[in-house]
Amino acid sequence: MDIRVDERLSGMTIRDLLKRELGFSSNLVKKLKFSENGITVNGEFVTVRHVLSAGEVLSLRTEDREEDVSPYLIPVDLQVEILWEDEWITAVNKPPDMPTHPSQGHRLDTLANALAWRYRDRIYVFRPVNRLDRDTSGCMLTSNTRDASYKMYAAMTGGLIRKEYLAVLDGIPPEKEGVIRSFMRRKQDSVIEREECPPDAPGAKEAVTEYRVLAEADGRALVSAFPVTGRTHQLRVQFRGIGAPITGDSLYGEASPLIPRHALHSLRTRFPHPMTGELLTLTAPLPADMLSLMDAAALSLPDGFI
Repeated sequence: MDIRVDERLSGMTIRDLLKRELGFSSNLVKKLKFSENGITVNGEFVTVRHVLSAGEVLSLRTEDREEDVSPYLIPVDLQVEILWEDEWITAVNKPPDMPTHPSQGHRLDTLANALAWRYRDRIYVFRPVNRLDRDTSGCMLTSNTRDASYKMYAAMTGGLIRKEYLAVLDGIPPEKEGVIRSFMRRKQDSVIEREECPPDAPGAKEAVTEYRVLAEADGRALVSAFPVTGRTHQLRVQFRGIGAPITGDSLYGEASPLIPRHALHSLRTRFPHPMTGELLTLTAPLPADMLSLMDAAALSLPDGFI
């Protein structure tokens, strides 16, 4: 990564540029400091205390190396729809029934396997920006470089990444639109299940979701939901909490003969590009099982919604 120093950056130390301008974490700055030729100016090694001058070329060795690649990630030729792809980020429309990363029982059927295959001709480290449950479909972001990963993490924690989900509910929310505020924690004696709890309960974390009812019919609703916070299973738990669990959610509601998984799809994601700052909005087309469910339940999207 090369940066030509202009008048705006002139007079700034490299440490300040890395942390304030580029948003690098202390950990990444430390890695650069102690890497061979990790930080150079005009080809010469310098420390992070070096004061930059206009016209200098600062070079940062942020590229991935062989030792960064997980030996347990096996490239597998799996089909996945690409929504956006460049040197720094890849966004996919993750299909249902595909885990995000390998785990016990899922070594060769994950999104990580699919992207490792796509980028098999180069050094590739799988860096998800957000994670979707195996049965949740839709837009998911990954970073392709170390510096992009740190910037996307900063955007996520800074509330700059806005995610919109579509869900079909077994029930109709009491209000046509609103904000669900509650506290959640991991359910005792379970590594998977979450529950709502009092705010002073051990492990309690606030969960906030904005939602809007788009259509309703025969006791079901189609909703658009924006999770403001990012708690595990947040939408699934909170919609159950207002008496309208997600259709097909056998963990927090009931299985459904109309869809073999919970009817939750990550429809749209808006975020600033990590390197250019351009505000991008990516939309993931609905999968066949969601469209079939909506048809069977007589639920339609408003005109012009997508």
